[in-house]
Amino acid sequence: MVVIDGTVIYAALPHLRADLRLARADLSWVQNAYMLTFGGFMLLGARTGDILGHRRVFLAASAAFVLASSAGGLAQSLHGLLLARGLQGIAGAFAAPSALALLMLLFPEGAARMRAITLYTAVSGGGSAAGLVLGGVLTDFASWRWVLFINVPIGALLLVLGPRCLPEAPRNRRHFDVMGALTVTLGTSLLVYGLVRCVPDGAAHPGVVVSLISAGLLLIAFVLVEKRARHPITPLSLFASAQRSGAYAGRMLLIGGMLGTFFFLTQYVQEVLEFSAFRAGLAFLPLAATQFLMVMVGVPWLIPRLGRKGLLTGGLLIAAGGMVCLSRVGADTEFFADLALPIVMLGIGTGAALVPLTTAGIAGVAPRHAGAASGLINATHYIGGAMGTAVVVFIADLTFNRIALTRGPLGSTLELGAKTELTHALSVSAGTSAVFFVLALLIVLVTMSSPRTLPAA
Repeated sequence: MVVIDGTVIYAALPHLRADLRLARADLSWVQNAYMLTFGGFMLLGARTGDILGHRRVFLAASAAFVLASSAGGLAQSLHGLLLARGLQGIAGAFAAPSALALLMLLFPEGAARMRAITLYTAVSGGGSAAGLVLGGVLTDFASWRWVLFINVPIGALLLVLGPRCLPEAPRNRRHFDVMGALTVTLGTSLLVYGLVRCVPDGAAHPGVVVSLISAGLLLIAFVLVEKRARHPITPLSLFASAQRSGAYAGRMLLIGGMLGTFFFLTQYVQEVLEFSAFRAGLAFLPLAATQFLMVMVGVPWLIPRLGRKGLLTGGLLIAAGGMVCLSRVGADTEFFADLALPIVMLGIGTGAALVPLTTAGIAGVAPRHAGAASGLINATHYIGGAMGTAVVVFIADLTFNRIALTRGPLGSTLELGAKTELTHALSVSAGTSAVFFVLALLIVLVTMSSPRTLPAA
């Protein structure tokens, strides 16, 4: 539910824009309102689970997520929708780390945890791809509003079964790290906000400069606070391992590249290739299927043969190759001839990379820090997604004077010039994402070490 909402809105963007009469430039905020609050509050949500109990926090946050989803589906204006998406992000930031923390506490290090993490990654990684498919189906056969309403029955079922099926985790009788929570939440939120505002306002705009400088100062203050805090919101010992730190950085780059490119790709298949929302959703079915199969079948078979580092290397290379192929799109590109193979490559590559990145990020973490570690993994996932989208869109905007800001009624064919600009934006975003993946690969090669020498957290 929480993961799907990170991408389910993509296929609905053209319909949403027409219904609420939005400018195309407003569309990134529909996504980033969710990603910004999700990433910004993630570490606070994770530590809250450690202190109050993960099951209690998970169920309360899930209920809040359902209410926010209902409000978003009923929204009649951009401001109402953005408020609901922001509240969804906050609720998700408290629910997601507790879900992973419960898995860590239920399954000790070893084969049992590996199977649990594999399933978790299949759901979280595959959920992002499945959200693209589900969004198209719901938009075409119901309404764009149902990409938000769909959370209501799912959440209701979760709230009924959760108290019966989920064990309560032990609570840590500790005080909240108030200063740490404030500095990291404000710092990460301002960082993402500043990057997002670079596109409409320009990098030299006073508001952008102030946001980014303030973010830097707050994050420096956060590190200083955490060094002295008795019960830090994010124990700095989590970064004592180069392997864990590399996994966090690699995850940010991988997810940032994927979601940044998807922002343009979903619009490209609908407005340049003139796919319906349903067909646009089906276009991502190969991505969801190959990613799920790789996580559930390929990874368990390959890890004993290639090792975690070898699997990560191969996965990132395949994903980078898919982005390079995708960067060669044109206005006359055909889906099956030119897009299907890169999409399958992305599914295989990201599926191969996500499981070892997740296991590396929590390896050697003590149970008392389970929530903080899982929160850090989720924070890098969603902050990476928001930052990646912002950076990719900004680079595309620097390359061209404008990025298909032509407005028109839903279903109309864009002018040739605007089609060409959107095509170039997708090409530039895919090329930028390929660079992200190569950087992630270099980080993995440098930092991935043997678990036997892994410093404990």
